[in-house]
Amino acid sequence: MKTYDFRSGCTDPASFPAAHLAEYAVKAINEVGIDFARYPEELGHLGLREVMAERESQREGVEVSPDNISLMNGSMQPVTLVAEALMEKPGDIIITEELTYSGTLSIYKSLGAQLVGIPMDEHGMKIDALEKTLNELHEKGTPPRFIYSLPTYHNPTGILMPKARRLELIDVALKYNTIVVDDNCYGDVHFEGEKEPSLHALSESPNIIYLCSLSKILGPGLRVGYLIARQPMLDRIMERRFDGGNSLLAASVCAAYLKDNLWDYVAKANLVLKEKRDAVYAGLESSVNDICTWSHPVGGIFIWVQFPDDVDRLKLEALLEKEGIIYGPGSAYHVNGKDIPYLRLAFGYCSLEDIHRCIPLVGQAIRASRKTIARAQAAV
Repeated sequence: MKTYDFRSGCTDPASFPAAHLAEYAVKAINEVGIDFARYPEELGHLGLREVMAERESQREGVEVSPDNISLMNGSMQPVTLVAEALMEKPGDIIITEELTYSGTLSIYKSLGAQLVGIPMDEHGMKIDALEKTLNELHEKGTPPRFIYSLPTYHNPTGILMPKARRLELIDVALKYNTIVVDDNCYGDVHFEGEKEPSLHALSESPNIIYLCSLSKILGPGLRVGYLIARQPMLDRIMERRFDGGNSLLAASVCAAYLKDNLWDYVAKANLVLKEKRDAVYAGLESSVNDICTWSHPVGGIFIWVQFPDDVDRLKLEALLEKEGIIYGPGSAYHVNGKDIPYLRLAFGYCSLEDIHRCIPLVGQAIRASRKTIARAQAAV
């Protein structure tokens, strides 16, 4: 049976520039030459760091130096590395949004961190709740090691935190001398409206750490991401790195290709993703507009759907599994694993045809899984 993957945070496979990338691979391999016989530079391939510095400088409107960039194996390596560098012992507290990426939750819990979730509204993390939490933790003598946030096209909700709130977040964090990790791996996946600057672009503090990736504009199979940090924070993090660096081959090929094609490629890929996003909207509107609500992200690859409280989660999963449809259950993204009436639909990987077919089936399954309806039918 065919599987329709609305769970994995992957981009559109048909947009991957395989043939074009192969042409640049030849150029890159010849340029690197015998240096493939050596380990990469400590911070990684200089050419890609220069391209990414230019990328960030153009997108964020602040000067970024290649010397403050360290190439990583995707974005999950720096997520892990930062925690390893900043945590002192099991039980150390890390603050996140109440809803956040399931992979980050797994990593931090595996490292023994105690996670404290901050409630969210339509603009992201609630700053009054954040300040209250920081104040309480400091009074107890247990300040957090850092705040991990996804302010740009938040995973799983798709929320874009406005600039005013970003500035409030930074002010509160600096007031309590708390490090902030800004995970911006979806920053280039933008469809409409104004772009908001990253937290790193809004503050010159070395306590703002920035993470990004090429996984969402090219593909996670490349395993290329990066971390940006000012000194002395960069050295503090790099002291915990022992893997010998990321792939020089992947970095050099990406550098050669993106130097000439970055913004044209991003623009074309985003047109495809926007069409898919709109198709999900249409499918939800036609099937569950009277019983469900959903986010309307202006970027990223996720739509966060709230369904009625009386939906039987196990029945919903079974019905969709029968159709070959997999999705992200709400509990996977809650900091405490709470069984909340939500699901995440990742629209990047499935084809437009599959979206048109499957999203109405998701709506039908939600309706069929409602307990009140089942009880009403049984009483007839």
